[in-house]
Amino acid sequence: MAQDRHTLRQIVVQTIFAWEFHDGDPVQILSYNLVNGAPSVTDNTFGYRLLDLVMKNRKKIKEKIAKHAPEWPFEKIAPIDRAILELSVAELLFDKEIPDLVAINEGIELAKEFGTESSPKFVNGVLSSIYEKVKPA
Repeated sequence: MAQDRHTLRQIVVQTIFAWEFHDGDPVQILSYNLVNGAPSVTDNTFGYRLLDLVMKNRKKIKEKIAKHAPEWPFEKIAPIDRAILELSVAELLFDKEIPDLVAINEGIELAKEFGTESSPKFVNGVLSSIYEKVKPA
């Protein structure tokens, strides 16, 4: 279950990344990515739910990222780091089922897998800042 969720997060990040470059229907891109990138995952509901969270809240997510990474204009953030942050912020702020620290940890793990050497530290910094400022103590 946890491994399937991680795999689905990977696929959603790839979908957001591809959608930003190629536009089109993000749900169709996700469907394609699931068939080709996660054929062993039998229940894809979590992946579709995550993508829906990102797409429905994209404006608020972008604002939070921009506010908590002020030295990096949103468009200047590496595209893969942006995709990871969009997913992680969606989970952190809008998904009541995912514990906050799980959302942060998953974002860092995705940054280690897909990003550059500095991506995990950057993603951790942005997510931790959002967590500290937005979530009550």
